[in-house]
Amino acid sequence: MAGVVLLGAIALAGLVVAVYAAWLFHDLPDASELADYRPATATRVYAGDGTLIGEFSDERRIYVSYEQIPEPVVQAFLAAEDRNFFSHGGVDVSGLGRAMFKNVFNAATGRRLEGGSTITQQVAKNVLLTSETSINRKVKEAILANRLEATLTKPQILELYLNEIFLGYRSFGVAAAAYNYFGKSLDQLTPDEAAFLAALPKGPNNYHPKRHPAAAKGRRDWVLGEMRESGFITQAQLQTALARPLVTQDAPRRAAYADADFFVEEARRQAIARFGREEVNRGGYYLRTTLDPELQSAARDALMKGLENYDRRHGWRGPWGTTDFAEGWQAVALRGTKPPERRAWRPAAVESVAGNTVRVRRADDGSTGTLLAEDAAWANANRQLKRGDLIFVEPRGGQFALKQVPAVNGALVAIEPTSGRVLAMVGGYSYALSSFNRATQAERQPGSAFKPFVYATALEGDYTPASIVLDAPISFAGGPNGTRWSPENYSREYYGPTTLRRGLELSRNVMTVRLAQAIGMTNVVGLAKKMGVSDTLQPNLSVSLGAGETTPYRLTAAYAAFVNGGRRVNPYLIEVVQDRDGETIFRADDRRCRECGRPFSGQESPRLEALGTQVIDPITAYQMSSMLEGVVQRGTAASARGLGRWVGGKTGTTNEYRSAWFVGFSSDIVVGVFIGFDDNRPLGSGETGATGPVPVFNEFMQVALRKRPARPFVRPKNAVFRTVNGIEEAFRPGTERRREEEAPRPQVPTGPQNYNDVIRREQEVEAGLPPATTPTPPPTPPPAKKEPAEDLSGLY
Repeated sequence: MAGVVLLGAIALAGLVVAVYAAWLFHDLPDASELADYRPATATRVYAGDGTLIGEFSDERRIYVSYEQIPEPVVQAFLAAEDRNFFSHGGVDVSGLGRAMFKNVFNAATGRRLEGGSTITQQVAKNVLLTSETSINRKVKEAILANRLEATLTKPQILELYLNEIFLGYRSFGVAAAAYNYFGKSLDQLTPDEAAFLAALPKGPNNYHPKRHPAAAKGRRDWVLGEMRESGFITQAQLQTALARPLVTQDAPRRAAYADADFFVEEARRQAIARFGREEVNRGGYYLRTTLDPELQSAARDALMKGLENYDRRHGWRGPWGTTDFAEGWQAVALRGTKPPERRAWRPAAVESVAGNTVRVRRADDGSTGTLLAEDAAWANANRQLKRGDLIFVEPRGGQFALKQVPAVNGALVAIEPTSGRVLAMVGGYSYALSSFNRATQAERQPGSAFKPFVYATALEGDYTPASIVLDAPISFAGGPNGTRWSPENYSREYYGPTTLRRGLELSRNVMTVRLAQAIGMTNVVGLAKKMGVSDTLQPNLSVSLGAGETTPYRLTAAYAAFVNGGRRVNPYLIEVVQDRDGETIFRADDRRCRECGRPFSGQESPRLEALGTQVIDPITAYQMSSMLEGVVQRGTAASARGLGRWVGGKTGTTNEYRSAWFVGFSSDIVVGVFIGFDDNRPLGSGETGATGPVPVFNEFMQVALRKRPARPFVRPKNAVFRTVNGIEEAFRPGTERRREEEAPRPQVPTGPQNYNDVIRREQEVEAGLPPATTPTPPPTPPPAKKEPAEDLSGLY
């Protein structure tokens, strides 16, 4: 009977084990899946020179192969987590026994229980299982560990572990952790830094280097001791490592270069549009952009300085807060929103005011001092400073300069005209304060910056730079409230017959409208669309003065055709994209060169076709670049003349000074600058394209021209050159004769003449009639020379 009972018990136990095993195995993952497992990996974004500028990811991970992981890093993790890794079969029985023995004391003292899991078991748990604490999970973990050992090699398992594990500081894997904690690559880590990373798997938050520095260093030193006990380092190396302080970065950073936030975000949007959000955030792409870091930093500094100068011109707007100096006021002041790009700015409070002697106290360190007298006078002239005002200051020569975050905003875009590569992009004063990218997302009226497209349309037809257009009053039906629309020049004066060159240089509004009417607005809008200005322009005469809408990004790219010989290039930010295996999956320059791979043998080098589509005649492009150079040398942008020859551009200002523009260029770079309020309110009287944007352009170009010196614009081979009014003009073959035929005849009187007589003589010449003889009027002294007013505005 006893035997029957025993056999029954054994059978029942077997049945229970079988049922439990069946239940356990029915949803057990397949360990063979890990052979092709690829964890989510960050897409890293680089500038054209290889500078890391950003990162896109759901999990901040940089995947590295086992061969790329230095031996000290591997040894540190083996010493801390599983010193018998290369000798056990997935489950370390001796290690499990030690953990169970320690858990007796841990349970008695209330400490966290140790699991005794091997690295293989941790891989099984992290990748294939959940983090629940139960006997069932531990059994599954052990089974999967044995399967993993049978499926993968030890280096493959260790590679998965070191790339998958979470180490705090928003870091997944050792490569990301090395960068986030120390700003280093793995091969730059010292043994003590590797030991700190190996100390983190048990609890990254418990060993946070800033919140728990003592616990973090203690755990690091313990790992170093384990490395010595395992024979991975010598006693001397141990003593050297223990003596080193634990120094980490204050916070994880996506990139050391921090001036390209707007550019990186635009690159992210374009990458997602092309590859999809999932692939960009998890695919581990290598993404090389067109950014030039030196030009990008110069662009950001130039725009911020220009916006601050505009803000300064329009007065102090008052403090951003107030305080009564009660206990804790410093903490409140330190929460004030200042642009992170202005690292030298400090929050402070006004302690006393005696005229222009203003004493302030900094909130961060409690130091005191006085404001610069000119800054105090500037503020008091508009809104009197008072005790308790919270302000931003910048230390300067033992005193403090008063600072104010501008309310106005703007954008700057720099493009390479021959290729369309975007070299720099700034979409606002501060990305941290507003991430709206005004370079690519703000649709604004360009004002007179649109006029070059009117003149280019005329030059594509029968006009030349020396052609005459009348600058005189003109009006059209269809004005507001049934009135007539009568455009006016900025000066409210008219200047009679004027050459196209001079009209563009001084931005004559009325002359531009008359020219647009003559050539047809349908043609003007058609060419502007073909050059990429905007797809929504309407053929209305007001559009000739910039009443349509476009973005700084598109307008700047459209100007490139004036520099590169008349070709429209599509601007781009992403140059090359490679997947995690190093395979190129996208290249912006998709031109094919069949002979570029052949060795050099003295023959002519291969020729690549030019980028872009021909949209205007090369002669027209040269004429426009020459005329726009005149805008800088003699016209509305004369304040940029100091940059030297071969620099051109066009100012633009819209009705009521709501937007101010300047798009300028040299032979190798095109730069667009826009300034305006986000709500489109007026900038203020006199705030034209020459007042705000041109100084920003000057500041930026001083850096750009050092890297890319200005060169003469390429002269078209088939153009005919003639000197007109002391300026060498380019003509399309045949059109230069028209200028010669229109030269004044000897019998035509010189000096001041009646405009009607001039028109009559021209009509007689056209009709083939002999010129009427008229008595020569007595010579009269010429009127006093009057400098023509510079037309800086756009629409009226």
